[in-house]
Amino acid sequence: MRPPYPPHPPPPERSAELRRRFAEEARSERPDLSTLCLLVGAEADGTLDEAGMDAAQIELDELAGQLPYRPGGPRSWAVALCELLGERCGYRGAAADYQRLESSLLHEVLRRRRGLPILLSVVWLEVARRAGAPVYGVALPGHFVVGFGERDEQVLADPFDGGRVLTGADAEVLVAGATGAALQPSMLRPAASLEVVSRILNNVRAWAAARPERSDVSMWAVELALLLPSHPARLRYERAQLLVQRGDFVAGAVELEAYAEVVAAVDEPGAERVREQARAARALLN
Repeated sequence: MRPPYPPHPPPPERSAELRRRFAEEARSERPDLSTLCLLVGAEADGTLDEAGMDAAQIELDELAGQLPYRPGGPRSWAVALCELLGERCGYRGAAADYQRLESSLLHEVLRRRRGLPILLSVVWLEVARRAGAPVYGVALPGHFVVGFGERDEQVLADPFDGGRVLTGADAEVLVAGATGAALQPSMLRPAASLEVVSRILNNVRAWAAARPERSDVSMWAVELALLLPSHPARLRYERAQLLVQRGDFVAGAVELEAYAEVVAAVDEPGAERVREQARAARALLN
């Protein structure tokens, strides 16, 4: 029987091993997107063991095996993925999925066939890649989609909408709805695997930020993001604040002081404000 959701992280020993593997994969020459996403899922959900991670990879393999052999150009690939994943298998998203942590966990998206745009896109990407499609993620502002083919023949599909093939006007509407701005050519570039993982972790942090009782989720999401080769320095400040919030005042103060030293090189008044927060954290021990 599955535990009630939202899920809870694994024991410390298991978590340490998952993080070691996550950091190793993230720093490899060609980071594997599905592996990284499943390691995120195992860090979130203590019930996801090695057999479960293997089963998720096998499911992606089996889905790829159901695609037609080299269906044609970019549009033919997009249509084939839409027919398989969107129509036959029922993968798609709904507004309620934004309220569920499991919508950001690949193993749960494979089980429920529901998820956020970026996780559904991961399913499309991994199935299509295994079948030899010219596929990549496209990080449109506020709505992740997938692209097929080179820029001059690019075809976009929206996995959240069952893989619907998008027109140029559709993409413009998605961007305008998210940002109020016009679609720029730079928005259509392929997203690297680590960019995708970083954006997934941002979504997890946003989910947890709205639920202060799940600061445990905020913590592991920040700490995984810090293991990525490139990350914003401000994540250290976020982690320090979480340590204080969770009652680890000394460790939080130490982290705040270390972050203040980084900030001081460019913003001494800002650094002093952070030092004041560190002093306030230490005062909570008295």
